[in-house]
Amino acid sequence: MPDVDFPENAATRNDAYLTCEFSDNALVQQLVGPHNANLTRLEHRLGVVLHNRGNIIAIEGSPEKTSLAENALSQLYDRLAGGLPIEEGDVDAAARMAAPDESQENMDLSIRTRKRHITPRTKGQAGYLHALNTNELVFALGPAGTGKTYLAVAKAVAMKLAGQVDRIILSRPAVEAGERLGFLPGDMREKVDPYLRPLYDALHEMLPGDQVSKLLLSGDIEVAPLAFMRGRTLSNAFIILDEAQNTTPVQMKMALTRMGENSRMVVTGDLSQIDLPSGIKSGLADALETLKDTRGIATHTFTSRDVVRHDLVARIVSAYDARDARQKAAKSQR
Repeated sequence: MPDVDFPENAATRNDAYLTCEFSDNALVQQLVGPHNANLTRLEHRLGVVLHNRGNIIAIEGSPEKTSLAENALSQLYDRLAGGLPIEEGDVDAAARMAAPDESQENMDLSIRTRKRHITPRTKGQAGYLHALNTNELVFALGPAGTGKTYLAVAKAVAMKLAGQVDRIILSRPAVEAGERLGFLPGDMREKVDPYLRPLYDALHEMLPGDQVSKLLLSGDIEVAPLAFMRGRTLSNAFIILDEAQNTTPVQMKMALTRMGENSRMVVTGDLSQIDLPSGIKSGLADALETLKDTRGIATHTFTSRDVVRHDLVARIVSAYDARDARQKAAKSQR
């Protein structure tokens, strides 16, 4: 868009001024947000100054930052034009995704389920969705809050709704790696449900509750501890193994070899959160080493920059990562 002298009292420093003119005034009001809240959030995120006048938004800042802000505003307006609302997280996502990524240009990375239309909120998430679209087995690594499991469940539900798979299998090691369930009260379902709760929560984000219940009852969606996978062949299925850092190498090999014809598998985990007893190697770490040169397998790694929970979570993850790096450096100097 052309450089302009807008606003009229523009400062005389080496900043750029761009205007974004949109056709629908009603959508612009939603884009701006109540009391300009969305513009204020973008200003904070991108280090620019935004001015709204009617259906025009002027951007003041360095040439690089004004270009990013222009992209972010265009993304948000297109979202509104597509009938989707804008929340704080969407504004943050637009800021993170503003820089173009030519490798994913013109690629539809959105996921549609009964309850949600999901789009990537970071470049890391965009890369992950691309991996899910193009590979039969994906390892997803990284800290909590990056969407590893959430996006995998969303993709599974979308493929189930589209008839691309017949069922969804969601699994994770229960009670750390050894799956020691006997000491807990209740029947088997009551014993394992607390450890599988995050998977149920993700399902309810994608589908109405009655539909989740119906699919669980019919077996079209199965949520079970990893031990229940032994001896099975899972064909025409989307399989998600969550918290895989807490598997042993034997468990991991068992899980990976469950894949049958026309199946997809996603294995998620955080190698900084291994709960295995001392001396036992993580099955996830072992699989990554063993399969690193195997065709048809993608490994996607998230960082603290991909955390989409509260801003403080990203700072917490970064602080722990920095501490671990210092400790590792100190050990290497001994």
